Amino acid sequence: QRKNPFSSDDRLASKPAHTHRGDPAYGRPPEGSRTEQRGKDAHSHVGKEVEELCLVIRRTGEVGEDGHVSVTFGQLFETYVTISNKVVGILLRARKHGLVHFEGEMLWQGKDDDVVITLL
Repeated sequence: QRKNPFSSDDRLASKPAHTHRGDPAYGRPPEGSRTEQRGKDAHSHVGKEVEELCLVIRRTGEVGEDGHVSVTFGQLFETYVTISNKVVGILLRARKHGLVHFEGEMLWQGKDDDVVITLL
């Protein structure tokens, strides 16, 4: 019951303190915990995959008039799918960080093969 957040027993002295919205620790695992370390490891792994995706775009794409390297989604999908089957998710993460640009919310194999992805 000491770890049960729904327990209303005030006699439990070691009941954890709850955080509230706005608190810097809200929604985060305890510092030094294994959960925190797993999150850091996952963040690092995804960062490496984003870097690798950018390198693949640079290698397979063509430099446009504006100096940016561009590739179509179909070409990138065929090249990158041999490296990772998470190409769309990694593309979305790269766009979130301002590394690539493409039109639309989601890219679908076959339907969006002609969508141009630009490395920023």
